Amino acid sequence: MSKIGITKAFDLGDGRMVTLETGKLAKQANGSVVVKVGNTMLLATVVSNKDAKEGVDFLPLSVDYQEKFAAAGRFPGGFFKREARLSESEILTSRLVDRALRPLFPEDYHADTQVMISLISADKNTLPDAYACLAAATAIALSDIPFNGPISEVRVGRIDGKFIVNPSISEMVNSDLDMMIAASEKDIVMVEGEMKEISEQDMVAAIKFAHEAIRNQIKAINEFTKMAKAPEKKREYNHETNDAALKEKVYKDTYEQAYAVAKKGDNDKHARSEAFGKVLQDYLATYSEEERAAKSGLIKKYYHDVEYHAVRNLILNEKKRLDGRGTSDIRPIWSEVDYLPCAHGSAIFTRGETQSLTSVTLGTKLDQLKIDGAVISGEQRFYLHYNFPAFSTGEARPNRGLGRREVGHGNLALRALKQVFPADCPYTVRVVSDILESNGSSSMATVCAGTLALMDAGVNIAKPVTGIAMGLITDGAKFAVLSDILGDEDHLGDMDFKVCGTKDGITACQMDLKVHGLPYEVMVQALEQAKAGRLHILNEINKTLDKPRTDYKPHAPRLVQITVPKEFIGAIIGPGGKIIQEMQRETGTTIVIEEKNEMGYVDIAGDNQEAVEAALKRIRNIVAVPEVGGTYEGKVKSILNFGAFIEFMPGKDGLLHISEVEHRRLDSLEGVMKEGDIVKVKLIGVDPKTGKYKLSRKVLLPNPNAKESQEAEAK
Repeated sequence: MSKIGITKAFDLGDGRMVTLETGKLAKQANGSVVVKVGNTMLLATVVSNKDAKEGVDFLPLSVDYQEKFAAAGRFPGGFFKREARLSESEILTSRLVDRALRPLFPEDYHADTQVMISLISADKNTLPDAYACLAAATAIALSDIPFNGPISEVRVGRIDGKFIVNPSISEMVNSDLDMMIAASEKDIVMVEGEMKEISEQDMVAAIKFAHEAIRNQIKAINEFTKMAKAPEKKREYNHETNDAALKEKVYKDTYEQAYAVAKKGDNDKHARSEAFGKVLQDYLATYSEEERAAKSGLIKKYYHDVEYHAVRNLILNEKKRLDGRGTSDIRPIWSEVDYLPCAHGSAIFTRGETQSLTSVTLGTKLDQLKIDGAVISGEQRFYLHYNFPAFSTGEARPNRGLGRREVGHGNLALRALKQVFPADCPYTVRVVSDILESNGSSSMATVCAGTLALMDAGVNIAKPVTGIAMGLITDGAKFAVLSDILGDEDHLGDMDFKVCGTKDGITACQMDLKVHGLPYEVMVQALEQAKAGRLHILNEINKTLDKPRTDYKPHAPRLVQITVPKEFIGAIIGPGGKIIQEMQRETGTTIVIEEKNEMGYVDIAGDNQEAVEAALKRIRNIVAVPEVGGTYEGKVKSILNFGAFIEFMPGKDGLLHISEVEHRRLDSLEGVMKEGDIVKVKLIGVDPKTGKYKLSRKVLLPNPNAKESQEAEAK
C-alpha cells in the first residue's frame, strides 16, 4: 500500500508556505486533508450520512476543533491526563468554522454531517485556528458532499498601519486588530474580531484585504482537488418531499392574512406569534381530519415560507417592521445600576423585550481564570460569563449545562469590553450577564449592561462601550438595512451583523450572512447606521451613569499592590509559609505574591481598609532595612545567660546583651523580662563580619547614676 499522498503548496504572500496533503491519513472519511504551515499541522475530516433521518428538516452539522496536547509536547492537565471535553477556546474555533460552512450547504440537504479538525503538531508561534476553516473546506471539497464552495478563512492583523494575513503569536502583541474573515471567491460569509477603536473605513479595508488572501487560497484548493481527482459530480440525494400544488395553495390562501399580522406592528413578541399561529390554525381547520393527518407537516412548512415572504416584503415595500418601527429606529431603552446590594457592581439594561442583569465581582490573583491549551496557556484576569436560561424566551427546556452559543455570545461581549479595561486595575474582574428576556441581540445587551456594571463597581474603564445588532433584507434588487433587529428579523433575515464600540471607534464585531453576495456599499451603509445606533444607545446609558464611580463599594474587597526586591519574597513568606499564613490569619486578609521582572509583586486584599493597612504595615516592616540609631518595639524570642534575642522587625532578630538591658549590673534576666514580652529597643550597631544586630534597652531609659552625679556637683 502506498504511503505517498498528494500535496499542493502555496505562498501566503510573504514567503510562508502552506501545504495541503491528502491520500495518506484518514482515507475512510468522505474527505480528509492535512494542512501544514511550518511545523504546525492540522488534520481535517468530513463524513456525511447518505440519507437523512425521518422528520429532520434542517442540516444536522457538527464541527469540532480539538488541540492535541501531544502536538505541542505537553501533558493535559487534570486527574485523567487526557483530552476531555472541548475547552472554551476550542469551542470558539469550532463556531468560527461552523458559521462559515453552514450557509454554503444546500437548504434541502438534511443528512447528519460531521467535520472534525485536530491540531496534530503545534509550532508555539503559530496560531492554528487561522487555518482550521481552510482545512475543513478543503476536506469537504475533496468529498462528494454537496457544498456551494469552496471557501476559506484568514486572520487579519495590523501592525504600524500595515495589514498582515495570519500573523504569528509574537506579531499579534503589536496588532491593533484581530479579525477572522471567511469568504467564497465572490462573497464574504462571516466576520468576527476585536479592535482597538478602529474606524468603519479601516474595518472594511481589513475585510477587503482578507478577501484577496482568501481568493488565493480558494485557487489553491481548486487546483489541489483536481490533482487529487476529487469527485466532480456530487452525490445525489432527496431529503425532502414536496407538493408544488399544495405549496401554491397555502401561499394563495394565507399570504394576505400573514401580511396583515406583520403590518399590524404589534411590539409584543408573544402576541404577534399567537396572531401568526392563529392564521395557521384557522387554515388547518379548513381541512378534514384525514387531510390534516396527511398534509399538516407540509402545510406548516409552507406557511413558514409564507411568513418569511410576508415579513420581508413588508420591509422592502413599505419600510415597516414587525413591531412598527422604521428601518433605523432603536427600541425603547431603560437601565439601572446598583440593583444588587451585595454585588461589587451591577446593572440592568433593557432594550425592547431584551434584558440583561449583569454583575461584577472583584477578586485577587487567586481568582484569575487559568488558560491551559496546547498552544496558549496562562492566566486571564478579566473575563465574562453569559447565561441564557430558557425562561428568557418564555420556554421550558432541560438545563443541560453551558452551550456553545453561550460561550460565543459571552466571548463577543468580552472582546468588546476588554479594549477599555484598565491595564493598571489591581483586581481580577469577573462579569456575569444573566439574560432575563430575549427578543434579539442579547449579546449586545450584555455589552451595554457590562459597561454600566463595571462603572458601578468603580472599575476605571477608559470609555463606555455599547453594541447594536444590524440586519439585512434583500431580494437581489432592493435591500433594507435594519437597526436593532428582533429575534424574528434575525431568523427571517439575511444578515446578523453585531457592532460594538466607543464614541471613538469599533472594539468588536461579528457578522453572519445567509445571502450570497453582500456588496461593500451595503456593508458600509450597515456600519454607518450601526454607528448612529451605538451613539444613540450610548446617550441613553449615559443618563444612568456616564463615568466610573470614584471609589469601590464599601463591601468590595480593598486591594493594595506593592513591589519589593525579590530577595525579600522569602522573608515575607517565611519558612514553610509560616509568616505569610500568620499575617493572613491575624489580619483577615489575602496576600498573593508573584515574582516577575526581578521584582516581587505583593497583592493584599481584605474586606476593609483597616485590615489591609495592618497587613501592609507588617510587610513594610519585613522589607524595611534596619537603621542604626532607630528605635523599635520588639518581641522577646528567647532568653539566655548572656542576654535575650529580640525580634525587633519581622524576620529580624538582634541580641540584647545583658549589659544593655538596664543601667544597673544584672546577673540574670529573671524577673526583668520573659519570652513574649514586648520591649522597646534601639539598634546600636551591626557586626561587620557576621551582620548580626546589636540592640540596647538601657540607652532609652533614664540614667539614675547621671542624676546622682548632677546632685553631687550641685552640692
